[in-house]
Amino acid sequence: MLTQYAFYFLSILAIFSALMVVFSRNPVHSVLYLVVTFFSIAGHYFLMNSQFLAMVHIIVYAGAIMVLFLYVIMMLNLNTDTEPNKSNWVKGAAVVTGGLMMLILVVSTKSADQLPIQKALNPNIGLISNLGKVLYNEYMLPFEVSSILFLVSMVGAVMLGKKETY
Repeated sequence: MLTQYAFYFLSILAIFSALMVVFSRNPVHSVLYLVVTFFSIAGHYFLMNSQFLAMVHIIVYAGAIMVLFLYVIMMLNLNTDTEPNKSNWVKGAAVVTGGLMMLILVVSTKSADQLPIQKALNPNIGLISNLGKVLYNEYMLPFEVSSILFLVSMVGAVMLGKKETY
């Protein structure tokens, strides 16, 4: 019963804060509402017994990416005087594209109701210890290849960002 109330509260909070991201005129307020949205989604992960995914979601999205967004918004110094106005054609294209995306989401949700959903046999499937066992036993090679990929991308970012001295 308590989890059902928590689900409804988190869902209403996520929908309200996501709408406020779109309708807020101040970009800093939009980013802060997006942080609230991410925290409410992480709450849903906790309710689904996926603590690791919830913590990674908070650390990566609400922590790192939102700080980066906030930093970029503050560095850009967005003023309404310097921002160009979009034409009505571009606004109409955005509305049509958003409507098509909404239609695709509704159709895919309707068809998802017809798929057979298997219940998890193990109630501890989302716990960190079980995820670690699977990650380091069955998926060790892809895990190590992705770490090498991250290392190469960091070296590439440093090389691209480095000033050239002659």
